[in-house]
Amino acid sequence: MASANGDCLGWAARDSSGTLSPYQFSRRSVGADDISISILYCGVCYADVAWTRNVMGHSNYPLVPGHEIVGIVKEVGSNVDRFKVGEHVGVGTYVNSCRQCEYCDSGIEVHCAKGSVFTFDGVDVDGTITKGGYSSYIVVHERYCFRIPENIPPQLAAPLLCAGITVYTPMVRHNMNQPGKSLGVIGLGGLGHLAVKFGKAFGLKVTVFSTSITKKDEALNLLGADHFVISSDEKEMKVKSYHPSFERGARSLVPWLMRLFTISVQAMEKSLDFIINTASGGTSFDLYLSLLKTMGVLVLVGFPSEVKFHPGSLNLGAKTITGSLTGGTKQTQEMLDFCASHKVYPEIELIPINYCNEALDRLVKKDVKYRFVIDVASSLT
Repeated sequence: MASANGDCLGWAARDSSGTLSPYQFSRRSVGADDISISILYCGVCYADVAWTRNVMGHSNYPLVPGHEIVGIVKEVGSNVDRFKVGEHVGVGTYVNSCRQCEYCDSGIEVHCAKGSVFTFDGVDVDGTITKGGYSSYIVVHERYCFRIPENIPPQLAAPLLCAGITVYTPMVRHNMNQPGKSLGVIGLGGLGHLAVKFGKAFGLKVTVFSTSITKKDEALNLLGADHFVISSDEKEMKVKSYHPSFERGARSLVPWLMRLFTISVQAMEKSLDFIINTASGGTSFDLYLSLLKTMGVLVLVGFPSEVKFHPGSLNLGAKTITGSLTGGTKQTQEMLDFCASHKVYPEIELIPINYCNEALDRLVKKDVKYRFVIDVASSLT
């Protein structure tokens, strides 16, 4: 059953132009296992661009984006015992799952066998289309809500609920929370800068790979990376799926690869335990795989336009390419608690909600350091 008609204020896209404007709608009523959250802040994710502009081809309009939500509990259902009115809570990328399959039972609901329900543009329990955090409040089953530790400023907690958990999950899964290991981070945006911060909090040696020299100072001095590598432009970085040098063994790759970086690749060859690729553009997978140690792992958390590499890049050294999405509910709370205890906070630009269209345009242009967060409570009227 829906709540009072039109009592929720938000900003929505009406068509594939993606242009957002004020919108009034109804939320479902609070069920026995639900909490109602007055939204304070909402992070801006590239998914907001993709869905409002119908990049995937299945957006349902009007569409209210936003899945990095932090707010205050204003009402709880009769069965709720994890949260109390007045507490700070967060909501991430999904708000429901079957709660019966092996993945839900294991606390990795994002991989629910029947499909997790996205925070926006999914099908809610009452059959309506979910609407996200660019709005005044939201109603969510308590299982998919997270306690925000007191020492994390709420506006800084928001990006952790997508960008943060997206890089934290594969790092922990592959034991990259062990001091002394070496991490490479491809791309220094919303996800990449948090990968660097987690890496340093875990005690890792961190190397950043970026096409932008302007990010060098912040990578080293603000984020604490140990090394910064300028990769060449996309045309130079592009690697053919087959290269004759593979026939002559992996060592013959080095002179060819050295032309692609401004520092010596030979010095970096087989030096990294783990590389996390946060970029969505074309990437020289053969090149980066050559930088991994034996049994090293390259994980994709972005969505590159294509993935091409020679089998020898994996076979020689028993290396792995894998993928990862966001994390499960148990790990998300674990991550928030870790961030609180180690002061791992994102770098943000706080904006009013009437700036959201400009923010999405700037996000496409990679013109943000490093995550937009909407001050919903102070600017949504």
